[in-house]
Amino acid sequence: MLETSARLLRLLSLLQGRRDWGGPELAGRLGVSTRTLRADVEKLRGLGYPVEARSGVAGGYRLGAGAALPPLLLDDEEAVAVVVGLRTAAGGGVAGIEESSVRALVKLEQVLPSRLRHRVRAMQAATVTVPGRGPMVDAEVLTEIAGAIRAGEGLRFDYDGREGSSVRRTEPHRLVAWGRRWYLVAWDNDREEWRTFRVDRMTLRTPTGPRFVPRELPGSDVAAYVQKNVGTSAWRYRAEVLVHASAQYVRSRMPIPVAAEVVDDQTCRVELGSDGPHELALWLGMLDCDFEVLDAPELAEELRRVGDRYYRAAGGR
Repeated sequence: MLETSARLLRLLSLLQGRRDWGGPELAGRLGVSTRTLRADVEKLRGLGYPVEARSGVAGGYRLGAGAALPPLLLDDEEAVAVVVGLRTAAGGGVAGIEESSVRALVKLEQVLPSRLRHRVRAMQAATVTVPGRGPMVDAEVLTEIAGAIRAGEGLRFDYDGREGSSVRRTEPHRLVAWGRRWYLVAWDNDREEWRTFRVDRMTLRTPTGPRFVPRELPGSDVAAYVQKNVGTSAWRYRAEVLVHASAQYVRSRMPIPVAAEVVDDQTCRVELGSDGPHELALWLGMLDCDFEVLDAPELAEELRRVGDRYYRAAGGR
């Protein structure tokens, strides 16, 4: 049996790692009786950890929120992951957390053991970050969405999509970060289908909706689902283009996900989207092959403007 102090640390680690624990299950993980578990829980409470207990068949233990943040118990890999995450956050991407990320990073690095500090600094020295461009996401919005996902509560929000502004009632399931953009994968209750929403276009409404039983997510890989569907579900502007190159070549060159339908070995029909035709014109120029605009007059006009600008830059009149 573990010594009491070591067992308390193990108990704290388990409570921090999962939202709810049944009493017998938690006692079994510690190798103690439920009576000893109750005594250990009281010791944690005496140290300032707000451990909540529930009785009955569905009873158990949960680490609640207290008036002050108690010390966190992190293993080596978790500590390194937190430091790397804070460094990334300090570089931007989520609005309003850059300064607080730096403060938290300084505090954490002060208490890192030398072996971990060496690993973190080696990673920092070997890594260069290229500043990205894109919409900033409010950190509080991300926190509220994540909380609704964890609690299994419905989420209502105003959404500024390509069809205009609308109120959405959803069952949120996953947040996906892709570059500097954040997406929410959720079940749309009114449309009765899975949808992908850009978080920077969401304005949350309170209170949250009723609790729900989680549905089976669309595919085992949610990130792949977002990559596949974001071009048709989240962009304001879409276009169809006939590209005189293979579908594999087009997918490898484009910085955004595209739906490419094979016509033959050297031709494909591509559906792609963006916030406007100007971005599409620039992205299509990266293909270094011929293409034809099929159904997007705004894109065709933008291509003419960009082409004229390049022609003048090359000395043309």
